[in-house]
Amino acid sequence: MANLLNEAEIKNTWAPIISEATGINESSKLAWMSEYCHNHKLYEDATMHMSLDPTMNLRGMGAVSFPSGFGSNPASTGSGDKAPTLLPLAMQVAAQTIALDLVPVIPMAGPMGLLSYLDFVYEGGRLDNEVAPTYIKADKTIAGIVDIAAVAGTNGQYKFVGASRIDGKSIFKVISTDAANANVADDLEAAKTGAGVTVELVKGLEDHIPGFSGKDTNQPFTREEGERTNEKLMGLSLFSKAVEAKTFQVAAAVTREQVQDLKQFGVDAVAQVEAVLVNELTQSINDLIIKNIADLGASNITKATAAGEISSTSMNVELIAASQLNGGKTEGSEHRKILTGILAAANLIANRGRRGAGNFAVVGPQVATALQAVAGYVPNPFANTVSQAAGAIYPVGSIAGVQVYTNPKWKWSNYDVLVGRKGDGNGPGLVFMPYLMAESVQTIAEGTMAPKIAVKSRFALVEAGFHPETQYVKFTVGAKTVNNVSWTNLISLV
Repeated sequence: MANLLNEAEIKNTWAPIISEATGINESSKLAWMSEYCHNHKLYEDATMHMSLDPTMNLRGMGAVSFPSGFGSNPASTGSGDKAPTLLPLAMQVAAQTIALDLVPVIPMAGPMGLLSYLDFVYEGGRLDNEVAPTYIKADKTIAGIVDIAAVAGTNGQYKFVGASRIDGKSIFKVISTDAANANVADDLEAAKTGAGVTVELVKGLEDHIPGFSGKDTNQPFTREEGERTNEKLMGLSLFSKAVEAKTFQVAAAVTREQVQDLKQFGVDAVAQVEAVLVNELTQSINDLIIKNIADLGASNITKATAAGEISSTSMNVELIAASQLNGGKTEGSEHRKILTGILAAANLIANRGRRGAGNFAVVGPQVATALQAVAGYVPNPFANTVSQAAGAIYPVGSIAGVQVYTNPKWKWSNYDVLVGRKGDGNGPGLVFMPYLMAESVQTIAEGTMAPKIAVKSRFALVEAGFHPETQYVKFTVGAKTVNNVSWTNLISLV
C-alpha cells in the first residue's frame, strides 16, 4: 500500500509539470514519465554536488558563460558549473520517442536491474524428483507417439495430449512414474529417436489444456466425483531477467563565432545543437524498437507456420492492379484488403498470445495513404507539439480500433506492415526500461574555447516472457499478377 501511495504521490507531483512542458495528457504515459522523472531527479540530486564542486571542473571551463560570450558576466554561473544531466532534455527525449507508445515502459532506478515476469504453469510436482508434474512438454518428436495412447518409459508412463499450438512441442500427461527413480527427461529420452529431449512445464495461458479442471473429456465432475477427486494444481512461477542499461550517444560542436553571430539574430546556437542531438537520439531509439518488433513479428509467423497454424504466406495481402479490376471492384476495395490483413494479424495475436488482440500497426507512407482513404478511418488531429519530432515515427489515425503509425524513414516502396499489441508490462513482449533518457555534458575546448555538447541515452530493451513473439505479426502487401499485369505503385494519383 505504501508503494502504491508513493507512486500516486509521484504522479501527482510530476504529471502537471510534464503536461505543461510537453503537452502530453495520456494517463499511462504520464505515469511512467512521472516515475522516470522522479528517478532522474534523484540521480541529479546525488551528482549535483560533484558538478558544483570547482575542483571537479574540466580545465578551461571555469567561469565561461555561453552564449553570452567569454567573461561577459563574471558573476553568473559558468558552463563549468553546469550539472551533467538535464531533466528537461530527458523529458524531451521521452516525449518525442513515439515508439515508446508501442511498448510498455518500466523505468530503471540504476544501470542494472531486474525485470520480473509472472506466468502460470500446470504444476503438481517437479521435473527432477519422485513427485512428477501433471503435464510436461518436450521439444523433440517421440517416435510413434501419435499412433498410440501411451508410451512406457524407463521409469514411467505418459499419455500424448497433443502438440503445442505455440511452438509445436509435444505435450504429455504424466500417468505414472517410478517413485524410486523418477526423471521424466530420461523416460522420454528412451522413447524417442535423434537428439536429446528437453523437458519443461506447460504454460497455462499459451497452452491451455481442456479437461484440466474437470474430467479428461473437458466435462465437469458430478457432485460425488468432485467430492472424491483432488484438485489439480496450477503453479505461479516468478521469473527474473537481469537487465543492463545500454547506450546511444551523439555529440556536436559549435564555434565561438557561430555562438556570437547567431546571438545577434536571437538564436541560441547551443540550444539548437541540443535539439538536433535530441532528435538524433529519438530516431535511434525509435528505429531500434521498430526493428525488434519486425524481427519478433517475423518469428511469430515462422513459429505459427511450424506449428501448423498458418501457411508461411497466408498473412500476406495481394492486390490487383487498377487496370485489371472488374466486377465492381475498385482501387478502394482493393485497399480495404490491407485493413482485412491488419485485422487478421491482430486476431492472430489474440489467438496465439491469449492476452488480447493487436492494437497498433506500423506502416510505410504509401500503405498509410491507402488506409487513410478506406471507409472507417479516423484521422489523428494535426498538432505541432514536442511529441511529434521531425523525421520520427508519428501517429496518423485509427481504423477498426487499431492505432496506425507511419514510419517516414521507410521508402515509399516499402509495403511491410507491423501489427502488435501493447500490454501492461506483466505479459510477454518487448519492454523498454529507461535509466537516463538524456545525459548532457558540455565541455569547452581549451584551445578555441568553443563549446562541445555530448548527449547520451541509457536504457534497456528487453524481451519479456516465454513467447514475446506472439504479441507481434509482420506481413507484406504485394502485387497479384492478372493477365501478366501487376501494380508498380500501390497508390495511383492519375
